[in-house]
Amino acid sequence: MQFLNRAEVTEHLSMQAAIDTIEQLLHQQANHPSWIKSPERLVIETFSEDLYGDQIDSDQSSTNKTKHSSGSHLSMPATIYDGEQEYTAVKLVTICPDNPSRDLPTTTAIITVSNNATGEILAVMDGVYITQVRTAALSGIATKYMAADNCQRIAVIGCGGMAYEQLHAVLTVRPGIKIVYLWNRSMQGAEEFKTQFARDYPQWKIELRVCEQLEEALKDADIINLATRSDTGLFSTQQIKPNVHINAVGAYLPSMKEVSNDVIENSSMVVVDDLAGCRHEAGDLIQAHKAANCAWTWDDLSGDLQALVTGKLTNKFNKSEPSITLFKSVGAASFDAAVALYVAQLAEQQNLGTSLS
Repeated sequence: MQFLNRAEVTEHLSMQAAIDTIEQLLHQQANHPSWIKSPERLVIETFSEDLYGDQIDSDQSSTNKTKHSSGSHLSMPATIYDGEQEYTAVKLVTICPDNPSRDLPTTTAIITVSNNATGEILAVMDGVYITQVRTAALSGIATKYMAADNCQRIAVIGCGGMAYEQLHAVLTVRPGIKIVYLWNRSMQGAEEFKTQFARDYPQWKIELRVCEQLEEALKDADIINLATRSDTGLFSTQQIKPNVHINAVGAYLPSMKEVSNDVIENSSMVVVDDLAGCRHEAGDLIQAHKAANCAWTWDDLSGDLQALVTGKLTNKFNKSEPSITLFKSVGAASFDAAVALYVAQLAEQQNLGTSLS
């Protein structure tokens, strides 16, 4: 059994490898649906005001007055059969919104990968970077198939950990991008993002511009990356170009929303990564479907990422025609499992990480 810490996973998992691995998974799911089993993930809200109300504060002693923002814990198992062997990957995730103030990532995670024939655990690895990369890879894949080929400007709205690799993924599939507009509720967060991204990814010859106003970041963007915890739609169709592609990976609870109903109902294509997961967790689409003054419903959904990659949606849109396209992602255990299995097999082949008996 190999143990890989975050630095080792980061060093050996490339964005292109993650994109290729997930595309292969999507084709495999289409050809052999029974080979991948991914039950709906278990989500437990943590420090939820709905559960505790004021009880948290009243129960705390005078020596322990720490208050936590509501977050969530996720348990995500999946099995993958590759035609010869079957594997199980299990990811345990805790989302802690207060962690940036502690200089810690908002998302913490660990993943185990085992061989189902013997039950042997092949690898245990830090799951933070895998979560960020697989989420980003989904946006990269959607951008590859949905965004115009000649995109040159992208807006990054929300400059947290997920946004970091999401930008890297979009640049991987659209290397012609020249300008990146950054907007964050905290200007300091956007400035830190700019400095860190330029340092870590010098291969991208891009201009990074921090914008004080959201509208400034949006107005000229050919692609918009969203990764926020907003509970209100952030912009309307009047504030964006008529031929923009949007990747929305925030708003992962029904109560959250970063894409307005106006934008959703005016999108020529709305594609999701996981149908079952989005119906339960994609706050943007759930609220649009329920809103009496919104024309969009689940019946208007174009399809999922698998249908997009395998060509089943090619007749539904034309990238050369100006239109708004939207990709909504909440994540699924099968995506984590595919990327984690790739890392586990690479670790076994190259003796990466620390070997544990």
